[in-house]
Amino acid sequence: MRRSFFLPCRERGAALLTAMLVVVLVSTLASAMVWQQWRAVQVEAAERARTQAAWILTGALDWARLILREDARNDGATTLSEPWATPLAEARLSTFLAADKNNNAEGGPEAFLSGSIADAQSRYNLRNLIDEAGAIAPVELACLKRLFESIGVAPESAARIASALRDALAPIGAPQRSESPPLTPRNVSQLAWLGIDSESLRRMQPYVVILPVRTTVNVNTAPREVIAAAIEGLDIGGAERLVQTRQRTPFKSLDDAQKLLPATTTADPVRVGVMSSFFEVRGRIRLEDRVLEELSLVERRGLEVISLQRQRYSLRDGPG
Repeated sequence: MRRSFFLPCRERGAALLTAMLVVVLVSTLASAMVWQQWRAVQVEAAERARTQAAWILTGALDWARLILREDARNDGATTLSEPWATPLAEARLSTFLAADKNNNAEGGPEAFLSGSIADAQSRYNLRNLIDEAGAIAPVELACLKRLFESIGVAPESAARIASALRDALAPIGAPQRSESPPLTPRNVSQLAWLGIDSESLRRMQPYVVILPVRTTVNVNTAPREVIAAAIEGLDIGGAERLVQTRQRTPFKSLDDAQKLLPATTTADPVRVGVMSSFFEVRGRIRLEDRVLEELSLVERRGLEVISLQRQRYSLRDGPG
């Protein structure tokens, strides 16, 4: 009698436990499906925002190229008083679209656009260190050492950079090519490949650049440290005098700058000038909580402006 009484209870308990396991399994599967669906929606939204931001930055680059092309029609010196040198402060994108009655920006996400154009030839071009024969140019190496001394970078870093660029740019089979040449850096941050420490890179960033070909330093746009380094025999005080003068009256020719130099100092037209062909275009789009930045290197060839490099960075908005 005892056995027959407890057996149904055990069966009912097993059935209840099975039912509970089934409920837990179904709940787990349902939760996983809901999470996967939510995740897919989030990924799609992020991809859509990224694509929209990329298209906006492409449009901003085209706008910058148009400004540089129109500026080239003046056929004069490149100065900081020209329209390209005025940065675009952060502005709501809908204010631009409102001018076009065919576009309806209502209901879309808030987007903010900002940007600037900088003269790449306002900095010392590290490509100048290597001459046409593929050897290190002593005059340019001395110039870079003077620049490093003025900005607090170890002068021996100049020789290290010059040697690495010589090896990287040497064609296959050339006598000056090393057995394992380094990769050619395309921007200043990549000089870390050559063993340059982060603090030196931070100090160098505003004063040096790596361009595809050898270029002159533009005395109308360069900081005083670069001008003093590019013109042999000129000190920081003399370079500052050039900077102060160009703010009032930009130099139309190199002869205008030469008049302000000491009698024993000559501005070499091979190394300095008043016109520029290379520019950096920086665009920044803030879309909701996402920020996308793009840095482009462009070259102006007459009325044609060609994009040479584009680097895009994605980051979260906010401190840090």
